[in-house]
Amino acid sequence: QVQLVESGGGLVQAGGSLRLSCAASPRTFSRYAMGWFRQAPGKEREFVAAVDWRHSNTDYTDSVKGRFTISRDNAKNTVYLQMNSLKPEDTAVYYCNAVEFGLGYRPLFGSWGQGTQVTVSS
Repeated sequence: QVQLVESGGGLVQAGGSLRLSCAASPRTFSRYAMGWFRQAPGKEREFVAAVDWRHSNTDYTDSVKGRFTISRDNAKNTVYLQMNSLKPEDTAVYYCNAVEFGLGYRPLFGSWGQGTQVTVSS
């Protein structure tokens, strides 16, 4: 089965920063574009950011553009999400998954990790 482990969440004040990490098995991580998703209470998961497997292209949803930065370290089988200038509306559980870059950013794997909680206070 796919193994995805998200970490790095926490409680911060508006304007603060967090760095999320997503560790995946080599089989899951290699040659896949990776994406971050988030799910707020009572809402469906939404796409946040994606990076292709060569780390040559990135894409972001409009609400986080200019504030969040996605990156990956293929040697460590890890993808990161640096979140700056956090807003209360960023509060959600954040998940990672493989995606097809530029093709709608739907998750490729049916199983998800436990996610990591990000809470931003106003």
